[in-house]
Amino acid sequence: TALIEQPGFLVYRNTVLKGSTDALLANFPTIERLVGTEWLKAAAAIYARQSPPTDSRLLHYGADFPDFLDAFEHAREMPYLGDVARLDLLWTQVHCAKDEPDIDPSVFTNLSQKDLARSRLTPKAASRWAWFPDNPAYTIWRFNREERDMPDELNWRGEGALLTRKQARVCWEAASAADCTFLDACAAHLPLELAAEKALEVQPDLNLADLIARLFRADAFASVSIHRSS
Repeated sequence: TALIEQPGFLVYRNTVLKGSTDALLANFPTIERLVGTEWLKAAAAIYARQSPPTDSRLLHYGADFPDFLDAFEHAREMPYLGDVARLDLLWTQVHCAKDEPDIDPSVFTNLSQKDLARSRLTPKAASRWAWFPDNPAYTIWRFNREERDMPDELNWRGEGALLTRKQARVCWEAASAADCTFLDACAAHLPLELAAEKALEVQPDLNLADLIARLFRADAFASVSIHRSS
């Protein structure tokens, strides 16, 4: 106790707190635009006292800040805030992910029906996606991230998002629940046949060819592999 009451330690603690608060403002710019700088600074200071940084790379600070916002008393009237923060986190993850070469979608062209069913699509490290069933988090995030005025009325329904990186730039687009289910299955190394089945359970009228074409256009995949029986 005597140690932490020393002036030098107090300066250190205040410096760490300020650094942590500044990092959260930098890492969650969409939240800052939604709630204002002073509100976010106050929330960030409370969070930083509860969850001080454990990694010197403050770019990665705030991994559980969305969970904090979900439970934060002063955010009760903004139940979408945690999910919007999750999209800011995904942006940082995509921005920092390793580079991987693009693949040519024509790899599918010469595959037999059997090999196509067995093929496995591996998402890139720079591909991130999420489905938010309770609110239009993606629309709220996108308009504020792009610094555009929000529409007068929001269709209050679940939304999803896919974030990828093209030519060193983070890109985003809407994603359906079926899209996210399909990508989850690909990330779990399921063959295309099973990944498609899971997506179709979510959306029976899903056009699988269109889905795969969209994901290739988004540069979502790192590789296509065929697992043949020996």
